[in-house]
Amino acid sequence: MPPGKISYSKKYKAYVLLVLTGVYTFNFIDRQILVILQESIKAELGLSDTQLGLLTGLTFAFFYVTLGIPIARWADKSNRRNIVALSLAIWSAMTALSGFVTSYVQLLLARIGVGIGEAGGSPPAHSMISDYFPPDKRATALSIYSTGIYIGILFGYIGGGWIDQYFGWRMAFLILGLPGIAYAILLLLTVKEPPKGHSDPAVEESEIVPFRRVVKELFSKKTFLFLSLASGLHTFATYGVGNFFAPFLARVHQMEVGMIGTWLGITSGLGGILGTFLGGYLADRMGQKNVKWYLLIPAFAEIINFPVAVVAFFSSQVSIVLIAYFLTSLLTAVYLGPCLAVTHNLLDAKKRALASAIFFLILNFIGLGFGPLTIGYLSDLFSAEFAERSLRVAFCSTFITGTAALVFFVVASRYFTQELKVDIGSAENGA
Repeated sequence: MPPGKISYSKKYKAYVLLVLTGVYTFNFIDRQILVILQESIKAELGLSDTQLGLLTGLTFAFFYVTLGIPIARWADKSNRRNIVALSLAIWSAMTALSGFVTSYVQLLLARIGVGIGEAGGSPPAHSMISDYFPPDKRATALSIYSTGIYIGILFGYIGGGWIDQYFGWRMAFLILGLPGIAYAILLLLTVKEPPKGHSDPAVEESEIVPFRRVVKELFSKKTFLFLSLASGLHTFATYGVGNFFAPFLARVHQMEVGMIGTWLGITSGLGGILGTFLGGYLADRMGQKNVKWYLLIPAFAEIINFPVAVVAFFSSQVSIVLIAYFLTSLLTAVYLGPCLAVTHNLLDAKKRALASAIFFLILNFIGLGFGPLTIGYLSDLFSAEFAERSLRVAFCSTFITGTAALVFFVVASRYFTQELKVDIGSAENGA
């Protein structure tokens, strides 16, 4: 049906957003469970921190971001709900299979399988959300969806930590991987595919937009260029530190895996949920008066985070470390909802799944790909001199990338007003 011919109730739109947030929750349970299990896996398989960085970072990220492009293109042409459901079933099955590996290579291949499945999750879901919610509600809706990252971390860390402590890391993969297959069936049975462009003020063009045209238009936007670089450098720090903070607590503060999972789940999970929601809410609220706030809010969060991160890395009291890590998790999560909304509001509806995939390609290739790998390599490099405190030294590299991210967020805000494709309330008079 043409856009505008179908009416969805507020309750149904809220339900769809809830279900898709659940999909993203499973995404991060299965992606980040390896983080809480890696000390046990390292001990059994005899791995180095660099090998762990490859497992949690570059290897996963390479397949995740490269396959995201063709899958997003597929989503812009066809049924996005079905693609999300199929992807969820694949990555859940590969997570469960990770519990049966007997070597590093086998685990590496299983994680590649998880990355391949997860490549089809977010870009189609982002596109669906932008069709269910109008431009002035998109940052909030996309932020609510993005809380799935931290809900997944919350359950993955707590569940994975205690299952590992009492039943072993293999059982953790199995128990936390299999439920996603059932959830994929729920998605297929209860969520409808919305017409593309449904919530935009004007009827969108009906033809499929050529791939090259979408890419050319997206990269002609200076807003997107600086935004994507800022996000990539920002997540270099968040993934680099986040993927090694469990080993940091074990080595430096002598915590057991069950308690690490519980406290990291609470601090990073709840902090991330709150920060993600606040980022989108504040951007939609303040962006009504000046659209630059969509990019200045992440910049201010970056500034505040610097001294908080210093406390998290260098305090000798574990209680203070955990409080600081809660705050840094909140602050580093602020960027995602506003950045996704900016990306979508730069383009028409039929181009948004591909735009999300390109945004995540840059973000994850820089951040997820090289953040954990760099931290792992630096930890190995400094281990002879600093022993178990080598991670603390490695973490300091993230202050460099965080500073660069701050600069790029501010620069991107200068171009957004002129390049905005879709009006955001009174945004046409914004700057």
